[in-house]
Amino acid sequence: MADFPWLTTIILFPVVASLLIPIVPDKDGKTVRWYALIVGLIDFAIITSAFYTGYDTNNPELQLVESYAWVPQLDLNWSVGADGLSMPLIILTGFITTLAIMAAWPVTFKPKLFYFLMLLMYGGQIAVFAVQDMLLFFLVWELELVPVYLILSIWGGKKRLYAATKFILYTAGGSLFILIAALTMAFYGDTVTFDMRAVAAKDYALNLQLLLYGAFLIAYAVKLPIFPLHTWLPDAHGEATAPAHMLLAGILLKMGGYALLRMNAGMLPDAHAVFAPILVILGVVNIVYAALTSFAQRNLKRKIAYSSISHMGFVLIGMASFTDIGMSGAVLQMISHGLIGASLFFLVGATYDRTHTLILDEMGGVGKRMKKVFAMWTTCSMASLALPGMSGFVAEVMVFIGFATSDAYNPTFKVLVIFLAAVGVILTPIYLLSMLREILFGPENKELVEHEVLKDAEPREVFIIGCLLVPIIGIGLYPKIVTQIYDATTVQLTARLRDSVPLLMESEKVALTDGSESLMRAPAIKIK
Repeated sequence: MADFPWLTTIILFPVVASLLIPIVPDKDGKTVRWYALIVGLIDFAIITSAFYTGYDTNNPELQLVESYAWVPQLDLNWSVGADGLSMPLIILTGFITTLAIMAAWPVTFKPKLFYFLMLLMYGGQIAVFAVQDMLLFFLVWELELVPVYLILSIWGGKKRLYAATKFILYTAGGSLFILIAALTMAFYGDTVTFDMRAVAAKDYALNLQLLLYGAFLIAYAVKLPIFPLHTWLPDAHGEATAPAHMLLAGILLKMGGYALLRMNAGMLPDAHAVFAPILVILGVVNIVYAALTSFAQRNLKRKIAYSSISHMGFVLIGMASFTDIGMSGAVLQMISHGLIGASLFFLVGATYDRTHTLILDEMGGVGKRMKKVFAMWTTCSMASLALPGMSGFVAEVMVFIGFATSDAYNPTFKVLVIFLAAVGVILTPIYLLSMLREILFGPENKELVEHEVLKDAEPREVFIIGCLLVPIIGIGLYPKIVTQIYDATTVQLTARLRDSVPLLMESEKVALTDGSESLMRAPAIKIK
């Protein structure tokens, strides 16, 4: 089994299965939805098997590596692999996408096309996290946008075409910067190569690193998203259906964070040392601005969308902390938010299916008639506001501790950042609890009760939320179950980043001279 092409199978199986959907005998969409769900479950089982049989949590390097010649003249290969940055996100992708297929059960309009796009996205999303070739990364990054655009534009709300067009313009426009930077890195130096490890080993001048870093940052800032390139997300979420919500919040946003770690930090460490304070500032702006904006939203989908933007700010602070615990917290926050964001947006869809409104002023008191929905909303909101014992709390505390103990920044800057981030943390329970009060508590809206059938959650919906809450609570109680997957990789990455910060290099040299223990390594790329 050691030579089995795990990742290629994981990527191509749902894609090939999607191509068979047109010949699946189906009249009302009931057969094809079971077909898609079975494909999703099988692929998730293969992911789980690959993790347990072929992945070593103590190895920081790429594993499950496969490379097949594609265009040998350009050294362009089908090259895939997984390490601590990609493996947890591959598992998350399989988990969330399979649940999103189940969340799509009520879809009756063009069901074959819908599930075809869902399975196509399944393979495309995993490919983004697995490919180790720069040009191939760009191709799968672009191809993954097409199913999202079609799902938004065909199955979205009243302004779906506007939201879908804005999504594709923002993300495709940002992708051009990936292509330009990737080609520059591939053709730089004496050899032409698109292999990520070979590209990362090249000796780039600092000025060029800064330009490349800036180009990647623009592209990934759109995807994460980072202020001010975030405005497509509330519009997309405002018009999306529950399955699309789950994929957007649970997986697509994490692609931006993953790419920042893989390419910006991993390949351009000297530039990362220069840009790190900017990332911290952008992270604080994301946290505070989006929390305040979420507080003011009266549309339920847009409120949760801005909440997502706020929570992703912690990822930026963690990856710029230059500490092991901060970097670990950034990765954990991506995983945690993927689970929590998917659960909240699924509940938004479930609530809309019953009330047929997204305006908070038109709701009220529905918790009396929908007790299971009430319990699920309350639990998932508590996870989002970082209640101790849930994954969000652990991730945010790790980021705070990591940044507070960082020796890369002066104390005044750290105090200011921690204070402002704490303001965002305080705002989060205010707007989430206020949202719960307006949806579930208080007097019933008589017009809503008279005209809508407010039936309680069905077993399928309870099952989906239960599946999401198990890892949310499990990680909150025992974070090591996830952190051990990526710790070896993030510790190695943090050590390399610390080598690129001149002040840290000097202090560690002094400590080494004094006889103190040090893990100082020679910088992989010297600052020019």
